[in-house]
Amino acid sequence: MGTRVSYPVEVKMKAIELRLAGVPVKEVMEQLNIMNYTQLKVWMKWYKQGEAHRLEQPVGKQYSYGKGPKYDSEAARLETENRFLRQQIELLKKYNTMKRSVVPEIIIAFIETSKSQMSIQGLCELLGVSRASYYRWRKQPVNKSDERLTERIRTLCVEHKFRYGYRKITASLSEETPVNHKAVQRIMQREGLQCKVKVKKRKQTGAPTYVADHLLKRQFKADKPLQKLVTDITYLPYGPKMLYLSSILDLFNGEVIAATIGDTQDTAFVLDTLSQLPTLPEDCMLHSDQGSVYTSAAYQQTVKGKGITMSMSRKGTPADNACIESFHATLKCETFYLDRLTCTTTAIVVQTVTDYIDYYNNIRIQTKLNNQSPSKYRQLAV
Repeated sequence: MGTRVSYPVEVKMKAIELRLAGVPVKEVMEQLNIMNYTQLKVWMKWYKQGEAHRLEQPVGKQYSYGKGPKYDSEAARLETENRFLRQQIELLKKYNTMKRSVVPEIIIAFIETSKSQMSIQGLCELLGVSRASYYRWRKQPVNKSDERLTERIRTLCVEHKFRYGYRKITASLSEETPVNHKAVQRIMQREGLQCKVKVKKRKQTGAPTYVADHLLKRQFKADKPLQKLVTDITYLPYGPKMLYLSSILDLFNGEVIAATIGDTQDTAFVLDTLSQLPTLPEDCMLHSDQGSVYTSAAYQQTVKGKGITMSMSRKGTPADNACIESFHATLKCETFYLDRLTCTTTAIVVQTVTDYIDYYNNIRIQTKLNNQSPSKYRQLAV
């Protein structure tokens, strides 16, 4: 019998999102390293039936959600319990390889509450910590400054919903008091406060076909505001019906200057986003992919009427529009995936996206902007 593979909930939801977006099954399986098409088919069935909670059930026998597993015999039940106990033992053995990152306060508290049931020597061996280290930790005075820094780091991580890594946390702390980035990284690793956002990658496919010249040529830096703009549409499959987000990004500071959420992906949808643009300079360039809404006559005519120079990505080359692709991936990672909002209401989806765009523009700092938010960077530049 082959080894059963367990996939994280995030991978399952990403596979469902790609299928809803029309990505072929074979490409989804290759991109996410899914071995069996049947698994993807079952996930889609659960999602469409409103049973997304079943994506979290363990690998093995499938059972009715909330009723627990059923066993064919007493031997099967005992085998399951033994497997659980073996897992617990293996988990405790891992402490031996993690002792450099173990928090002394937790070790001390655990031993103090358990020493009536087992000797201190036995508890130390179980946790992979020497008895000398335990007594040394117990005698050491508490470092108040380190405690205050740890608490401040924890507050920032929670405030930004674990979207920041140690570099951005260091930059935020440096506005209050100088702090070494290595100390911040050490504390975040020790306390389990690392950034929870995963990097999303896309594969280049398709053959090149040109509708408009590729004028941007991946030159994603602009010397002044409203000089280079990029636009795209992304799917929002998190509510009872499919929603779409059309946004326009200014490459000067990465600010979202126009955005529209709708349930129909048509020309009127992107024209609404286009109408939100402020007065533009003569040398403004707007870059998009070769989607049907962007190649439509109405859209092209409106763009030319505003005096904008149109640029388009090559066919099947999303990297040509990497900045807006990255923004949409970041939005989903730092909201829906992070908060597990996989099946919610339309109003919550709209509010989540609206709130995040405001946060992204006015609060969220970016390393490439000297650790400033896009709006603050633009104000200082002006």
